[in-house]
Amino acid sequence: MKQVHDGATLASVVPPNRRWMAAAGAGAGVGVLGGMIGLGGAEFRLPLLIGMFGFLALQAVIVNKALSLIVVATALPARLVSVPLAELAPHWSIVVNLLAGSLVGAYLGATWATRMATRTLYRVLAVLLVLIAVALLATHLGHVQPADLDGPAQAIAGVLAGAGIGIVAALMGVAGGELLIPAIVLLYGMNIKIAGSLSLAVSLPTMLVAFARYSRDKSFTVLAANKTFVLAMAAGSIIGTVAGGALLGVVPAAVLVPLLALLLLLSARKVWQHG
Repeated sequence: MKQVHDGATLASVVPPNRRWMAAAGAGAGVGVLGGMIGLGGAEFRLPLLIGMFGFLALQAVIVNKALSLIVVATALPARLVSVPLAELAPHWSIVVNLLAGSLVGAYLGATWATRMATRTLYRVLAVLLVLIAVALLATHLGHVQPADLDGPAQAIAGVLAGAGIGIVAALMGVAGGELLIPAIVLLYGMNIKIAGSLSLAVSLPTMLVAFARYSRDKSFTVLAANKTFVLAMAAGSIIGTVAGGALLGVVPAAVLVPLLALLLLLSARKVWQHG
């Protein structure tokens, strides 16, 4: 059942087609797209939840957050195979530094999302999709240079960056890897491979905080009302992400990334129009 959320009122309406096969197929498609550039694909899944499956803004964010949690929880052990824990352990302070901001940001972002009018949240999501498109282009086609910070300046920058990323991730229901990875490279000078694993270590607890905050809102019932849909899309997303990872590098980044960025921009336009 789809619910209308305006910050206080919930009204029942007839939901669109949310069959498990459609959910699994869409999840797989998004997973392949994300996996081909080393992401989980939640940025591309959010517009589908709104435009294709008819979830309202807050519902889509909550469903996307649940799916992102599942995908990241399965991706983290798999990532440890290619980047062992022994390689990550020396950088534990980076995770702690970012979490000091991202946990607070996640709670604030989820709180703001539950209090926004639906129209406002649609437009916020549209703007954030544009931000993610820009970050995608900068990360995969540009060259992120370390900012050469250290000491207190680096710690403060890490907390502020973590807070901003936590807010964005909570508002969109994503893991935030597209922002975390360049932030880790920029602030701490890590290579992309290590940064990708560290971003997962930051994302998981950050998403748990946002998820816990969303669980206190009435719209959280959307998960129980669409249980089969969520499980089917989660399965499709995991399979698609693995398949996309296997295809990593098959399509040149110079071709794939601009196309994905364009897709995000078109999605942003559609989401804005929902408002």
